[in-house]
Amino acid sequence: MTGSSGVRGEVPTAEDTTSSTEREQRDQTAAEEGGRRGRGRRSGRAVGRETDRRRRRRRALRWSATVLAVVILGGAGAGYLYYEHLNANIRHDDLNIGDAKDRAAGTHANSAGQTALNILLIGSDARDTAANQKLGGAKYDFGGPPLADVQMLLHVSADRSNMSVVSMPRDTLLDIPKCTDPDDAKTYPAVRGEMTNASLSRGGPGCTVATWEKLTDIHIDHFMMIDFSGVVSMADAIGGVPVCVDANVHSHTSAGKGSGLKLEKGTHSVKGEQALQWLRTRYGFEDDTDLARAKAQHMYMNSMVRELRASAKLTNPNKLRKLAEAATKAITVDDGLDTIGKMYDLAGELQKVPTDRITMTTMPNRYQGERVVPTEDAGQLFRLVREDIALDGKDAAKATASPAPTAVADPAAANDRIAVQIHNGTSTDTRAAVRGRATTVAQALAGKGFTQAVADTSAATAVAKTVVSYPSDDLQGDALAVAKALGVPAGQVKKSTGVSGVTLVVGADWRSGTTYKAPVKNDRTPDTAGAINASDTSQCMHVDPDYVW
Repeated sequence: MTGSSGVRGEVPTAEDTTSSTEREQRDQTAAEEGGRRGRGRRSGRAVGRETDRRRRRRRALRWSATVLAVVILGGAGAGYLYYEHLNANIRHDDLNIGDAKDRAAGTHANSAGQTALNILLIGSDARDTAANQKLGGAKYDFGGPPLADVQMLLHVSADRSNMSVVSMPRDTLLDIPKCTDPDDAKTYPAVRGEMTNASLSRGGPGCTVATWEKLTDIHIDHFMMIDFSGVVSMADAIGGVPVCVDANVHSHTSAGKGSGLKLEKGTHSVKGEQALQWLRTRYGFEDDTDLARAKAQHMYMNSMVRELRASAKLTNPNKLRKLAEAATKAITVDDGLDTIGKMYDLAGELQKVPTDRITMTTMPNRYQGERVVPTEDAGQLFRLVREDIALDGKDAAKATASPAPTAVADPAAANDRIAVQIHNGTSTDTRAAVRGRATTVAQALAGKGFTQAVADTSAATAVAKTVVSYPSDDLQGDALAVAKALGVPAGQVKKSTGVSGVTLVVGADWRSGTTYKAPVKNDRTPDTAGAINASDTSQCMHVDPDYVW
């Protein structure tokens, strides 16, 4: 990228007249100083690689209708003082303020030692400033608790070959865990059947993160949050983004509802307040629901990806600087992204994903009254993300490496000396538990010599997958022996502090028979997720005829 200095990747000040050699030395010194202060991790690189590094900066100009455009920040620095100035713009908050027991386990590395990234994108409807009040309307809500009206989980695969985005409708009913506000230590008790957008008002974005982790069992590494005025400033700084409607549309009702979006049929470049209107439009698109709004948001984000990656306008250093200023002022992030250096590192990971491997989806759901709830397909979608399986189906042909053999800390005792407790977990949301299931499996184990196997007489629970748990390393061999006797895969033998001895939970995947048969895995993205590929340029929103002008 070229600026007035003629050096690729630089964003010089108007008075920057130093030579290229002096600039390289100055940048190297600033990078080393930033590394000493924990502001980046670029110190120690050879000066001879600086040109390549600057060239790579341009390739980091990526993503998102709102929040993810912040990845351009890695290419926007113009020396240490400007770097510190941008750092000072960034607001940050705690990542997860829920109970520790509700946290999802950390993401495991793949065979190459790489780890997937999960980032929750949150759009707040806060009307806490005059600008947000003007943009958001609803004057009686000024100063009220903010709601998380946009929630998108962005998953970047461990090998950085693909990216998946899962949107959740704001009116989804689910359980919100107990959360504690980090600012005033106020504790909000757990609630059941609450709209998901209310999570933000229960202590901040860390409660929205906790809610997602509890629902999906997906470990979230970071969050990024933006409000109305932030969307407008970011959209202005980025420039126009092409969107398409299949008819003239005006999102406005006689009762005053609607985003106010007014477009003629065809493709238009929207920015600023008009971009916010597009992202907020519910009345006017398809069935006038949050599901249609999510689809419009996906189309905008896909178009933004293509625009940022192809637009020559982003070689303009002044444009880059404005975008950096807007992004750092517009967003709130977790403590793990609270410096430009950390964001630059994230940008380096996001830039590796090709556009045609980015897939947008919406959480499969069904109506419950006027709200929606997750369906079984939602569980399938979350599992694919949790197991780092690409939603575009292109991973199916990949050869999967066999997991390394489990190292056994202690060999198994004789079968008749292994105490095993069996619990019935065959209940589901739609099916009652199989009566006597724990007793049946206990008798089968006894027939194989495990004479100390006993059925747990407590009430049956709902556990999706059969698992054998053990509390300490000295019982690992015993647990593996039990699993082998029944045909349960070693991958379903887990260490757990929640049990006092070897414990077998017979899950909903094993409702009959005495030998476990692993169900055939379906790694296909459900049709109900409405998957859209980011490289699809044919996308166009269908307009509800009632809103045609």
